Amino acid sequence: MSARVELTVVGSINLDLVARVDRLPRAGETVLSRDLARFPGGKGANQAVAAARLGARVRMIGAVGEDSFAEEALAGLRDAGVELRLERAATTGIALILVNAAGENQIVVVAGANAHVSPPGVEGDVLCQLEVPDAVVLAAAESASFFALNAAPARAIGVVPDLLVVNELEHEVVSRGRLVAVTSGADGAALFENGREIARATPPPVRTVDGTAAGDAFTACLVVSLLEGRPPAEALRRACAAGALAASRFGAQPSLPTAAEVDEILAQ
Repeated sequence: MSARVELTVVGSINLDLVARVDRLPRAGETVLSRDLARFPGGKGANQAVAAARLGARVRMIGAVGEDSFAEEALAGLRDAGVELRLERAATTGIALILVNAAGENQIVVVAGANAHVSPPGVEGDVLCQLEVPDAVVLAAAESASFFALNAAPARAIGVVPDLLVVNELEHEVVSRGRLVAVTSGADGAALFENGREIARATPPPVRTVDGTAAGDAFTACLVVSLLEGRPPAEALRRACAAGALAASRFGAQPSLPTAAEVDEILAQ
């Protein structure tokens, strides 16, 4: 492998408020929760923390508010040693998350400061998601030497990334990329190059506890593995393993695995 990966993540930073329930409510229904937990989250911050735990040197560009939630939302990034380039605006983003006994979830995101991130001047290898304004994503794509996009929440956007990561539903909305990884939950993922499938992998079996950050772990691991120079099939296997490990643990950032943990589960 090449020298240590250096990655800039441009994206959202949230505080997750997570309630565990026996089952997810139907429209108009009230259900009781067993408990309420608070975790640092946001797709951008989750992917930055995941990349750092996998061995990359990471810089995070995003925004938080001038409120009591900000430091809670930043705690995981600080613990992971991520370099921070922050703006302060409005209130810190919040994600309201329900997780049922099977690990399935419902998520509502209140953007807060994430809606006020300014278009960044970045170079090198860059990873974005779509919890920040389009102008931010387009500016990052224009100046990056390698641009990866996790198109979630999915919406049409005028950029063709070097690597696009989407699930099956998101793929119906956003499909263009030089490399395209399409995830299918427990069924694994496929990687396409210029429309041709070049790799397919399935995750190792785990007991699903909370799928909140599984996609973020997958995305970060795929990006880091490819930038490390690993072959596409190996990179995809590692990404599926990282996603499975995250799904087997409760909470977003606390669930994100290290490179050693990915190695260990793949060796079993």
